[in-house]
Amino acid sequence: MSQPDARSRASSSMISIHGTSAKAIAITFDDGPNPEFTPQMLNIFSEEGGRATFYMTGDQIERYPDTARLVHAAGHEIGNHSYSHPHLTELEEEAIRAELVRTSDIIRETVGVLPATFRPPYLATDAQVERIAHDLGLAVIGGVNGAARDWDMPGAKHILEASLAVTEPGSILVFHDGHGDRSQTVEAVRELVRALKKEGYSFVTASELLQMD
Repeated sequence: MSQPDARSRASSSMISIHGTSAKAIAITFDDGPNPEFTPQMLNIFSEEGGRATFYMTGDQIERYPDTARLVHAAGHEIGNHSYSHPHLTELEEEAIRAELVRTSDIIRETVGVLPATFRPPYLATDAQVERIAHDLGLAVIGGVNGAARDWDMPGAKHILEASLAVTEPGSILVFHDGHGDRSQTVEAVRELVRALKKEGYSFVTASELLQMD
């Protein structure tokens, strides 16, 4: 996983924070499902309460459909993260649409529900990517805590502190449950959820957050 392309986010409609008076945030995970780390993320919310959003790639769902079903059965949201995790801004329109449609179809075939939200790989987006996503009924979701860089394994302490520093009501936080060793992320998210729970935060899916006033 590489650094998100900040240039591609300029003037975009990607949502990283949603204005709400509720003390609620959306914790999200990319690049799964992963049979080792995704269940560990599920255990955190089973123990502490709340729901999360898992942005899955189509190819990973095909590899681990039972893990995807586990996420859905636990009441969490599954979002579209493309099929093969390309830089969508470098593709032609037909190829972009194929990446999103194929993954939405796989999600529907695997868990029986079409996704309502989409996260661009690498958070790389532009007007064309967002238009196609919106045409398919997908809200484009970003995240406020890119400085956490959990994909680089900078240490659980860094992931935790960088995420806490930017969390406020309506924040969307991005982490990873796939693409390599995610043990630091598991540790950081566990501590994050506990700390924010003590502060009175609730944990909702991306779709639920977008519906809040």
